[in-house]
Amino acid sequence: MNNSVTNTARLLGAGLRALLVLTLVTGVLYPLAVTGIAQGLFRDRANGSEIKAHGTVVGSSLIGQSYHLPLKKGQQTPDANLKWFQGRPANGLGTNSLNTQYKLILSGATNLSADSKVLVKQVRDAKAAVVKDNSVPGYTVRPADVPADAVTSSGSGLDPDISPAYAGLQVHRVAAKNGLPVAQVDKLVEDHTSGRTLGFIGEPRVNVLELNVALKDLVAKH
Repeated sequence: MNNSVTNTARLLGAGLRALLVLTLVTGVLYPLAVTGIAQGLFRDRANGSEIKAHGTVVGSSLIGQSYHLPLKKGQQTPDANLKWFQGRPANGLGTNSLNTQYKLILSGATNLSADSKVLVKQVRDAKAAVVKDNSVPGYTVRPADVPADAVTSSGSGLDPDISPAYAGLQVHRVAAKNGLPVAQVDKLVEDHTSGRTLGFIGEPRVNVLELNVALKDLVAKH
């Protein structure tokens, strides 16, 4: 009887010590070490890849934003604010009474098949809008000029980047709406175009938020 109680107490004591040691290692020391390394070596990424404009955080380089005009009376879908570069469509985002694209952490793809009539209509409507919105005096966009990322949403619906082709297609419209020389806006896009990661992973891309922050600064100088 005494041996049984002694053994039980010994096992409970060993289990408690193991719990305390593992809690200290995995619950305190390891998180502190990882946090310290992240803050020391990857501070920007560890803190959410924030983008600042004049000392104020305006967003994350990892999450796209919408650039819309305020809703008009009776309007359900806001119009794009054509003064700014536009990102990819966000058709995949969930729809409910709370979600107003990007203001709620909600993402997802459309899950529509390639032959879906809904998807085909979305793409056709988006292409027509891109052609119409970006055709300005002296510069006409043809349907064949519209790149795929201008009319399709990403898997998350929150893609922060667009292709250099889509950014370039918007240059004349942005220049006209802001009273800027086309060459300056084109140079802005060129300066904010990132190449493939490590030279071979992915495709060249333009971060829309970073580009629009630079555009705002350029407009302020004129």
